[in-house]
Amino acid sequence: MLTLTLLDGRTPLREWQFADSDIIRIGRASDNEIVLDYCAEVSRYHAEIRCEDQQWRVIGYGANGTFLNGRQIRQSLIPGDALLQLAHGGPRLQFHYEPPPAANRCTHENNPASALFCIHCGEMLYQPQQLIRQYQVLKTLGQGGMGTTYLARDASRGQLIVLKAMNADMAKIPKAHELFARESRILASLSHSGIPRYYDSFTEHGKTYLAMELVHGVNLEQWVRQNGVVPLAEALHWMVQLCGILGYLHGLNPPLVHRDVKPANLMVRAGDRQLVLLDFGAVKEIGTPHGTRIGAEGYTAPEQDRGQPCPQSDLYAIGPTLIFLLTGNPPMQYYRLDTHVPRFSVISVPGLSDQLRQVVETLTAPQVTERYGDAATVAAAFQACLTAFVAQPL
Repeated sequence: MLTLTLLDGRTPLREWQFADSDIIRIGRASDNEIVLDYCAEVSRYHAEIRCEDQQWRVIGYGANGTFLNGRQIRQSLIPGDALLQLAHGGPRLQFHYEPPPAANRCTHENNPASALFCIHCGEMLYQPQQLIRQYQVLKTLGQGGMGTTYLARDASRGQLIVLKAMNADMAKIPKAHELFARESRILASLSHSGIPRYYDSFTEHGKTYLAMELVHGVNLEQWVRQNGVVPLAEALHWMVQLCGILGYLHGLNPPLVHRDVKPANLMVRAGDRQLVLLDFGAVKEIGTPHGTRIGAEGYTAPEQDRGQPCPQSDLYAIGPTLIFLLTGNPPMQYYRLDTHVPRFSVISVPGLSDQLRQVVETLTAPQVTERYGDAATVAAAFQACLTAFVAQPL
């Protein structure tokens, strides 16, 4: 049942209900379903509301504009309990829709707990929790200090996406707004197969959102927990891929430093098992003022700890990431004091060749000048280790 209520301030003046209509026209002309002939600002055929697979879309035709929740639109999906206004200062209609009870809901059993669709009939197993613009929120994927990440369906495209929302407490902090806006702006400018695609960013009812590609797979931290340590050849292949992603970021103008490279932010895409770098909330452009310390314990370079990250800071994190894949151990247990300076030491890691040990130690040298200069050089070093490993006699 669709209900449209004409408001005076917050006082209802009149109500229209539609149970079976798919198209509802609004305007001054007498053949509209909702006739508002008392207001000169309203056009004869001002707006039209259409039902599309139990989602309602408003299309504005009026010369003086059509507004949805205070935002002028040409056409848009209508979120729940939205407010439509016809023309500046014109009539306001409260929108409320109650969908009919779901018929023939899937009752198949034995679906995996993580399944999004029934493996027997293909029906979606999650009912939308809420509608935010055209995005149907299905479930919460995770929650961090900055924001909450949802699995959502873009009804206009018919595809699943990730919708990230800034947490309410962070919304009161100007710096948090700056970081969230920077993440959206930077993601929108990137184009690489190892980085999630940007779709949209917007503010709705005072909350800020970012819509991006859903990458199907597991992150490397989950991979190790589920499958155990990673074979050396596969781990080196992934590190070469990571170098390609970081080389792309560091080669931009201005260069970008991710600042949060770690196994939990590296997704193995299902199907092709290619690596995707996630979470650009900490990304920083080289040349901007130094900031506060951001990074994960054990993966962060000394200069990043001091709030002075550079491209080599991202390369530093590759060393602890590789050792985690090969051992399953947190990287902090491999730090040793060397003349009062913490150094990442892999001498105790079994199975490392001298060649690979040297690569890791160069990656994680305390001084930036002692490390590799760029990601391409690191990739070549890993490729040389991989070639030597494959060439070993069985």
